[in-house]
Amino acid sequence: MNDKFGRKLEDLRISVTDRCNFRCRYCMPEELYGEAFEFLKKDQILSFEEIHRLAEIFISLGVKKIRLTGGEPLVRKDVTKLIGSISKINNDLDIAMTTNGYLLEKYASDLFQVGLKRLTVSLDSLDNEVFQKMSGKKFNVDEVIKGISKAKSEGFENIKINTVVRKGVNEKSIMGLVDYCRSEGHILRFIEYMDVGTLNSWDIENVVNSNDILKIISNKYKLSKIEKNYPSETSNRFSFDDGKGEIGFISSISNPFCDNCTRARITADGKLVTCLFANKGMNLKSMLRSRKSNKYIISEIINMWKLRDDKYSLERSKSKIKVKNKIEMFQTGG
Repeated sequence: MNDKFGRKLEDLRISVTDRCNFRCRYCMPEELYGEAFEFLKKDQILSFEEIHRLAEIFISLGVKKIRLTGGEPLVRKDVTKLIGSISKINNDLDIAMTTNGYLLEKYASDLFQVGLKRLTVSLDSLDNEVFQKMSGKKFNVDEVIKGISKAKSEGFENIKINTVVRKGVNEKSIMGLVDYCRSEGHILRFIEYMDVGTLNSWDIENVVNSNDILKIISNKYKLSKIEKNYPSETSNRFSFDDGKGEIGFISSISNPFCDNCTRARITADGKLVTCLFANKGMNLKSMLRSRKSNKYIISEIINMWKLRDDKYSLERSKSKIKVKNKIEMFQTGG
């Protein structure tokens, strides 16, 4: 099943909740998403049964990887039960989760036991003051570190650490994170600050280019570029010449990877979107709740994917596009 540019549908990201215990500046700034903000009610988000059914549908269409996101997925009650049910659909399914890690120590054992295969933790600094500035909350970064350690001890391998770098905020945290990940055997990935959504006050002047980060790291360590694991992988990978680990760069701003994008996303309220920077989606939830058959839903998904022509990052880099009212990151799951 190919879109207009021949890109297959292979990866599905499902946001299980729009709620989060953090208020990261690049996603949910506190002044906009404070105590008075009204998140989706329980009946407005997809139930576990609905998510399971959609997972089955997308797997039948060729999806090989499902990533659960949020918001923060671990704030959704009984999310481990959902993971367990999805993992039973297909033994070869690559099921992963992206989390901020704050609740990971509590849930790491259950996550591993129910079949979660891969784990990505968002961590922008090891310095507590900088961590709090980036996360928007007065939480202690040690809680995240303990969660990552617990996950490793439970059996998770090749844990990925995602770091968004904002100019003038956490650039000095780069080398600390590099050394930490090297010592613990984690894969560190630096992500250029992106203009996801419309409410995070994004400005290209706040972006730290991946090449600049690479230069900082190269002042201490020798790195060699290595092949991607698969063509649609978003990260440009490098290995340390001394053999101690791997590092990656996700460069949506300076080096867009739209040409190889095989990802679809389902928002917490059940909309199917075909680009991280989309401003609309197809309402799968209404189809499920109006008792549409799987055959009907599959047909609608196929038709949508065949018409897909999203290349936002490439077009943005060429100053050809400006999308208004984009869906926010905490709704699409990043």
